[in-house]
Amino acid sequence: MNISKFVAPEIIFGRGSLSQIGESLVRLGVSKAFLVSDAGVINAGWVDQAVHYLHAAGLGTEIFSSLSTNPKDFEVTEGVVSYQASGCDGIVAVGGGSPTDVAKAIAILATNGGKLQDYEGINKITVPLPPMVIAPSTAGAGSEVSQFTIIVDTLRMLKMSIISRSLVPDIAIVDPELLRTKDAKLAAATGLDALTHGIESYLSLAATPLTDIHALKAIELISRNLVRAVSDRQDMEANANMSMAALTAGLAFSNAILGAAHAMTHQVDGLIDQHHGETNAAILPHVMEFNLPASPGRFRDIAGIMGEEVAGLDTLAAAALSIRAVRRLIADVGLDKGLAEIGLREEFIPQLSRNAMKDACLVTNPRRATCAEIEAIFRKAM
Repeated sequence: MNISKFVAPEIIFGRGSLSQIGESLVRLGVSKAFLVSDAGVINAGWVDQAVHYLHAAGLGTEIFSSLSTNPKDFEVTEGVVSYQASGCDGIVAVGGGSPTDVAKAIAILATNGGKLQDYEGINKITVPLPPMVIAPSTAGAGSEVSQFTIIVDTLRMLKMSIISRSLVPDIAIVDPELLRTKDAKLAAATGLDALTHGIESYLSLAATPLTDIHALKAIELISRNLVRAVSDRQDMEANANMSMAALTAGLAFSNAILGAAHAMTHQVDGLIDQHHGETNAAILPHVMEFNLPASPGRFRDIAGIMGEEVAGLDTLAAAALSIRAVRRLIADVGLDKGLAEIGLREEFIPQLSRNAMKDACLVTNPRRATCAEIEAIFRKAM
């Protein structure tokens, strides 16, 4: 008998649900919340709104926002010092994947001690974390429901993957209203990140019927709504569907893990500080081409869910249409760029490839890859 495990937080979804943030922390026994965010979310007014709801629930607050697009290990260290000096007893993130990853990483070190590198890999956290509530402001990372945190190791110049059940937040508050203040380029990049999550988790060696449901739903929602969401940032139906897509993709990859595309993008983003979604857009189609022979039936499923006409085609021909559909969507939202165009130099490829071979996400890739094959994929993506 096959046994599988599916982890998820409590989820509060819907327009206006940010109003539940104070009540949610109170239910978790928090008296003062350490709120992690970034400058963009603060300038958009969402942190002020969250603080209003926190104060209305009788909670004290401390705000930490010293972080970058691809958060660094030293930023987390600074956050831990602030958390420990603040008297806070719970953590809340309002923002995209960066604030969420930093919030989770602060929680690790504030309770378990040591340095982040001690927890790189799978299930190395032993001490329970403070209560955590996450309210995403983008439709991409899925961090609000995942057991991942991804932080740049500035010495090795790569992104560390830390994976643990402990990192699944207690409560995820997904309010599509928060997407309205994101620009079109960020909407496109985060949407393609979510698409990569959906596709890689569906193809993962660790996929299960439970993760498949969420992965396919995410792919379907993104293929139908991302162009609309990018072209009209006030289209709340498209924004709500993209919020749901990122959420369901997050549930899928949190439990099925990912694949070679993320193993590779983690290295690029750690080196050139590029937005993760743009890096995924450059690499994903080439990884799909590499992986297609390993699971053509699943690629055929992806093609069909993305609206390709697969009836009457043999499996391989139908499977190939999934790559065409992904390339077309990437082009339609204006992110059809090679790695060279986003700042990568070819001289870095050998080291990036060696680092990718050590990334936890490569373990569940559907086709075993050698270092030379990873190098070849990088070069195709240039």
